[in-house]
Amino acid sequence: MSVLDLARAEIRAMQPYSSARMEASGGQVLLNANESAWPPTGDLGAGCNRYPEPQPAELLDTLAQLYGVRREQLLVGRGSDEAIDLLVRAFCRAGEDAILIQPPTFGMYAVCARIQHAGVIEVALRSDFTLDVEAILAAVTPAVKLVFICTPNNPTGQVVPRASVEHLAQALAGRALLVVDEAYIEFADAASMADLIDRYDNLAVLRTLSKAWALAGVRIGSLLAQAEVIALLRRIMPPYPLPQPCVDIARVALSGWGKANARAHIELVRAQREAVGAALRALPGVREVLPSQANFLAVRFEDAGAVYRRLFDAGIVVRDVRRYPNLHDALRITVGTPEENARVLDVLSSTAVPAGSTP
Repeated sequence: MSVLDLARAEIRAMQPYSSARMEASGGQVLLNANESAWPPTGDLGAGCNRYPEPQPAELLDTLAQLYGVRREQLLVGRGSDEAIDLLVRAFCRAGEDAILIQPPTFGMYAVCARIQHAGVIEVALRSDFTLDVEAILAAVTPAVKLVFICTPNNPTGQVVPRASVEHLAQALAGRALLVVDEAYIEFADAASMADLIDRYDNLAVLRTLSKAWALAGVRIGSLLAQAEVIALLRRIMPPYPLPQPCVDIARVALSGWGKANARAHIELVRAQREAVGAALRALPGVREVLPSQANFLAVRFEDAGAVYRRLFDAGIVVRDVRRYPNLHDALRITVGTPEENARVLDVLSSTAVPAGSTP
């Protein structure tokens, strides 16, 4: 059974839109896309009057080398959010199919499913926020087409063991596509699961340049999967997903200088994560700092609402995750610059957190 048999039959059969840029091979007079023949004036980038390549070859080659896959196993889009949306639209029939997630986890999986009117099956993480593999497999019905795993998990920061991913991929073969979201993997001690794609045709991996590569505003994310899955998603992808200025910025960020800069910042974040975590654990009013392999810390407080308000009033915004299962007393704090981290600790240590003062 091919992994494509899990996808919607109407998507497999549809005639994809062919963009005008796909008809050009370079060096030609371009009169097929109704573009302006004149570039913009001022400091705007040269070539902005032309539509960009749908999947820029140079960027694909660079990312394929970075992630250890072949070009045909890579789809690049507007952040990994777009890849999540494409997967749900391609594999889930409205009102019939479903995805499976493990809360607390990244909220966009469920959002994309509900927009598609697909079901959302939840198998909560254990009380220590580890994955319950057997419970996941027991919850998979014929309607489940996608199983999402986030590692390191957002918002808790834990890494899913490779053995668990392989066990799930094997058990779900012919039943569901296993999607491993590695948005924060560069900050972890664990290696990427991308090298497992050739072993399991029902495994896909999400990567992004938003976090470790400092390009959140550029919005470039990737899906790594079997070539047939990538080809299927390209059929339903918008014709020009990547603005040319964003591609140009990514090219610089992924250069030799850019890689050295990213590595230095990753090591700084990892060191600060441990230092800030230790300092937080020593503060009164802190119940627990969850172990994290990401660029953030999930912190449980005696009164998380009061802590959030105090930080906000001091000009510091953290993520309130109290609505998530088993995190009713927690905030997620991104690891910032050493100066920003020191400011957080100073605010939290300057005055005791009053109990029962949640706004």
